[in-house]
Amino acid sequence: MRTNPFNDVWLFLIGQTNDHNNVGPFFWALLTYGFWALIIASLVIAWQNWRADPAQRSGHHLAIFGMRFFIGCMWFQGSLWKLPLPVSGGFEYWNKEIVGHAAFDIHRWIATNIFLPALPLINPIVFLTELGLGIALMLGILVRPFAALGILFVVHLWFGLYRHPHEWPWLYIFLIFTQAFFILNKAGESLGLDAMMKRRPFGPLDGEGIIARLYRRFALGVA
Repeated sequence: MRTNPFNDVWLFLIGQTNDHNNVGPFFWALLTYGFWALIIASLVIAWQNWRADPAQRSGHHLAIFGMRFFIGCMWFQGSLWKLPLPVSGGFEYWNKEIVGHAAFDIHRWIATNIFLPALPLINPIVFLTELGLGIALMLGILVRPFAALGILFVVHLWFGLYRHPHEWPWLYIFLIFTQAFFILNKAGESLGLDAMMKRRPFGPLDGEGIIARLYRRFALGVA
């Protein structure tokens, strides 16, 4: 149950939300301490970029970093109610809501005949994907491809819950535009790992190998 934004943020940081308490001690520790590790890593990466590259020292890059970081936090938090695996009660409930409130008949048919029967397979995939989105955006790595994936997820929710009486369709449009902004502005290059990799690639991201070329093409937007 929500109280106020400041108290709820604090409860999330110390792992005292209902989502945290429903996953057992192992996942509780992994998610709570893992989130703190992501916060610290994000700040360290931003500071290293700030020190190493004068071009990064601007309000423009700082603002994009802040937006990217908090949308990453949103995806991280949103992944938690997909637990416990293999089928979360909340995840099952909202997929059933798509059956009754999707904008198009084909979407309702897919939810009824594909999504619901395959929930034990789909739920873990969605959880890991949303967790990956949170990590990628918070750290600023592979931001453009992950933001594109995030847009697909949000479009699915937009169409799937379009007729739901308690959902506001514009909310999903705003999320689509936000992540499109990250793609167009290469948000990972604002105090993120993508900026560090662009300056000094290493390992499989260095050289002319297939991984390095794919990373430059899709993550950095360069040939």
